[in-house]
Amino acid sequence: MDADAIDRMAAALSLVRQNHGRLFILGVGGSAGHASHAVNDFRKICGIEAYAPTDNVSELTARVNDEGWESCFVEWLRISRLSERDALLIFSVGGGSVLKNVSVNLVRSIDHAKTVGAKIFGIVGKDGGYTKEQADHCVLVPVVSTERITPHTEGLCAVVWHLLVSHPSLKATETKWESVR
Repeated sequence: MDADAIDRMAAALSLVRQNHGRLFILGVGGSAGHASHAVNDFRKICGIEAYAPTDNVSELTARVNDEGWESCFVEWLRISRLSERDALLIFSVGGGSVLKNVSVNLVRSIDHAKTVGAKIFGIVGKDGGYTKEQADHCVLVPVVSTERITPHTEGLCAVVWHLLVSHPSLKATETKWESVR
């Protein structure tokens, strides 16, 4: 992986914090679980106000039921008043694609972020899809085995966000096991 891309992303996320922006973390499937965990880390370790739409199952399922899967995240971002101070962080194996009808909810969210001037960050696999095309900063998890794209991407996504929250540009609070002597 590109260590410089991780450093650049950490520096850019630090600017989001400095400008009192919020971080909205989006993911589907296993990446939704990662989003929830990462919200904790960015809030607790980095002092960044962070949220994931998948943490509110009632709202998410109501939006999917009433409005559809493709718009469930973007409508949540609109209600959250996503602005130019804020940022999206996308966790995705493929990065989303309208043409392939995969993770279109991520694509719609990215388009909305672009419209309001929010920063877009991604940690993605494969070729990075729409997220890599549109992101201000993106870390691409390389394909090591075509039979294991999903597990490698999801596993290394966790490594990358943990590298980010522990990065000197971002880390604001000492973590427990590093502080116990």
